[in-house]
Amino acid sequence: MDRSCRCERTLRATQAYAQANAIAFSKYGAKFLVRGGRRGVEGQLRSRHVVLEFDSYEKAIACYRSPEYQAAIKLRLPVSVGDIVIVEGYDGPQPA
Repeated sequence: MDRSCRCERTLRATQAYAQANAIAFSKYGAKFLVRGGRRGVEGQLRSRHVVLEFDSYEKAIACYRSPEYQAAIKLRLPVSVGDIVIVEGYDGPQPA
């Protein structure tokens, strides 16, 4: 398979993943805080980053485990590598 064919396949799969994950993200109230954009000054980075906010840690876990998201991720896995991390938010004091 030539490079242009692989790129087209990756683009189609990425678009299908974005459409499919929107179903789960909408259902669980996800809000995009970061989607691509400029990034980082230190450490190993991926080529693209996405940060989502949920109302709670539990909702984020439920979204990830949902049948909707699990169907979506099957579209992404054959064409890309990613790290998914769910971290509980912080609501404590901030620097002055």
